[in-house]
Amino acid sequence: MPDTSEDKKPLLRFLGFDFGEKRIGVATGQKTLGTTQALCVLKAENNQPNWDSVEALIKEWQVDAFVVGLPLNMDGTEQPVTLMAKKFANRLHGRFGLPTFTHDERLSTAEVREYLFELGGYKKIKDSDFDAYAAELILKSYFESQG
Repeated sequence: MPDTSEDKKPLLRFLGFDFGEKRIGVATGQKTLGTTQALCVLKAENNQPNWDSVEALIKEWQVDAFVVGLPLNMDGTEQPVTLMAKKFANRLHGRFGLPTFTHDERLSTAEVREYLFELGGYKKIKDSDFDAYAAELILKSYFESQG
């Protein structure tokens, strides 16, 4: 998704999302420093979170933009959930007017398990937090892809 910002102020603070039909992981990050932090998992109904919860996170973290993980097949083709993630990204942009980007999230599940193991073992992490760490890795990967 292209940068849709009207003014070209620098995009420094981001919210990253790991979209799922029932759960949406959320992370925050600061692009200049390349730092990221898993935040929470939002429950989704009909592929949508409680938008008031999203708005509260935007205000709390004072974000400039969003990154939504794009679930693709290993060969790069789209799958049904890919279209749902794109629709979610479009809704984010439409509701809050912030630049919204999508980022390939292939292999993020395996990378999250490896990352959590490095943090002391993913078995110590509640399943309910897993999606927040996936969102963090999506955001970290997006920052790395931007140089």
